[in-house]
Amino acid sequence: MDTRSYGLIWTRILWTLTLLLASVSPPGCRASWVWLGVSSLVSPEKPGCSSPPLTPRQRELCRKQPLLMPSIQAGARLAIAECQTQFRHERWNCSTRQEPPVFGHEMTSGTKETAFLQAVLAAGLVHAVTRACSQGNMTECGCDARLRGGGSPEEGWHWGGCSDHIQYGIWFSRRFIDGTVRNTTTIRGGFTVSTANQHNSEAGRQAIVRTMSTHCRCHGVSGSCAVKTCWKTVAPFERVGVYLKDRYERSVQVTDRSKKKPRRKEQRRPPVDAQQLVFLNKSPNYCLEDRRRGVAGTRGRRCNRTSSGSDSCVLLCCGRGYNTHLVRHVQRCECKFVWCCYVRCRRCESMNDMHTCK
Repeated sequence: MDTRSYGLIWTRILWTLTLLLASVSPPGCRASWVWLGVSSLVSPEKPGCSSPPLTPRQRELCRKQPLLMPSIQAGARLAIAECQTQFRHERWNCSTRQEPPVFGHEMTSGTKETAFLQAVLAAGLVHAVTRACSQGNMTECGCDARLRGGGSPEEGWHWGGCSDHIQYGIWFSRRFIDGTVRNTTTIRGGFTVSTANQHNSEAGRQAIVRTMSTHCRCHGVSGSCAVKTCWKTVAPFERVGVYLKDRYERSVQVTDRSKKKPRRKEQRRPPVDAQQLVFLNKSPNYCLEDRRRGVAGTRGRRCNRTSSGSDSCVLLCCGRGYNTHLVRHVQRCECKFVWCCYVRCRRCESMNDMHTCK
């Protein structure tokens, strides 16, 4: 066998190995773009399409639409901040790392936390891209003019203004995260990790749709409201976060199709609602640190001794007890305006108890 034949054989072997690795790579690899939300806090440099850990498909999409890169970064940053806000009093507080994967094991564990992450990341990308379109920062999109001309003349209002082009944001989020334009979520016969992630991502996108707001402006003589012009905008992302946290609390466990033994006759299950978050595996208790799984534990976390909620010292400290520290707090107080022209304040000190988990 000559050298050329050996070269062809090795080329085929390497190509087969590449396809095999791609096929078994964990679904969380698709979310490595989230690192942009963390890197933007430590590095002021603008990211390029080749510098962050994007997949080849995401890099190609980025090269075709380079103006969307700041929106991708903003969407990741928005999602991370909202996740940490919603879970700041929980045992799992949405902690991040400085290198990919940002959320560690939670991106691939198939738990309720995975479901929330997939949803909030997809929603954050839709929100950031949609706002960029409405602000005129993009050449590919702008305001949504489809509503203009409609309305209710009898009631004295009509659609106008600059409605947010949410359909473009949803389209781009699907292309960038799922790799498809249409939603192809499987809702019958059980889920796999990949289809569960895709379902939760779509639920996050629909959360943007379901929380949209309608704003109106009055027109008329002497400030009267004879005619109103109305338009639709995406809600503040805090409202989307509250909506998704509620979906997280009511998430549904589904069958893992990849682990289910084949049966002669499959039992029919009711389809999962498109707005619900789904998960495959039960969550750990997050009480003790597990570096292998990326669980930080609750040791050293601040708790509320008088609370009965998730931030209470009983629940957050997992029954291990808590330490009490006396903390001095200094602030300005009794400020008065002195003519002319400055403010004079006293320096007040107070001693407060702070409780941290053992």
